[in-house]
Amino acid sequence: MMMEQVSTNRSHGGAQGVYTHQSAATGTPMTFSVFVPDHAPGTKLPVLWYLSGLTCTHANVTEKGEFRAACAKAGVILIAPDTSPRGDDVPDDEGYDFGKGAGFYVNATQSPWAANFRMRDYIEQELPALIAAEFPMADMNRQGITGHSMGGHGALTIGLRNPDRFKSVSAFSPIVSPLNCPWGEKALGGYLGPDKAAWREYDACALIEDGARLPDLLVDQGDADNFLHEQLKTGLLVMACKKAGIPATIRMQPGYDHSYYFISSFMADHVAWHAERLKA
Repeated sequence: MMMEQVSTNRSHGGAQGVYTHQSAATGTPMTFSVFVPDHAPGTKLPVLWYLSGLTCTHANVTEKGEFRAACAKAGVILIAPDTSPRGDDVPDDEGYDFGKGAGFYVNATQSPWAANFRMRDYIEQELPALIAAEFPMADMNRQGITGHSMGGHGALTIGLRNPDRFKSVSAFSPIVSPLNCPWGEKALGGYLGPDKAAWREYDACALIEDGARLPDLLVDQGDADNFLHEQLKTGLLVMACKKAGIPATIRMQPGYDHSYYFISSFMADHVAWHAERLKA
C-alpha cells in the first residue's frame, strides 16, 4: 500500500496533506486528505474521519469545511477520503446519485459494480490500516467519524456497525434511512440488488431497530434544506433513537440549507464534541 504525497500546505498550526495510493479494495487509485496539528514528538493524536456526500471528493471538505482551526485547538487529526472509486475503467451511470461520486459506502454485490465499488471495505479496513502505517502520530484506539448527507449515512452506519472502533459518531444532514428514500432505493437497489433484507446493514434506522447502539450521537440538520423531507427524513432517526434509548442530540438549525455554508457553521462544534469523547 505505497502512499504518495500529492501536496502539503501549512495551515492553522498544522500540516494539510493530500495523498494517493493504489487501493486493493477498489482496484483503483484513491485520493484522501489528512490534517495533522502540530504536536510534540511522540504524542499520539485522536483521529476524526469525515465522509463526504454525493458528487464530492476529498477536496470539498478540505477546501470549504473550515475545520483546521478547531482541529488544531483540540489536537485532532482529520481524514477525508474520496466518495467512490474513479478511473476510465470504473463503471458509471447517468445522473449524480449513482456510480462515480456516489459510492454510498457499501460493498456492491451486483455486476458491474462489485469489482470496484467496495467503499465499506476501503473505509472500515484498508484506509485505516494505511493511516496506522504511515501516520505514527495517529492514535487508532481513539477514532471518531462524521460526514455529510451520503457521508452522514456512511458515518452513522459505519459507526453503528463498529462501536468498538469508533468512540464517537456525528453527522451533518445525513440520509438516515436509505430504505425509505429515492436516493437510497436507487443506490442500494443498484449496488446490492432487489432483496431489501440485504440493505438493512446500510440503513441507520434499520441497524438501530435490529439492535445496534451508540453511547450518544450528534446530528445537525438545516430546516431550509431542500432535501430534508424527501431524502433525508431526519424525523425517522429521532424516532429510532428515542425508541432504542440512544441519547441523541439532533438539532434542527433554522434557515440553514444543505451546503458547506451550513457545514462550516457547525464544524467546530462537531470537532469539539468528538475531541471531548476521544480524550486519552
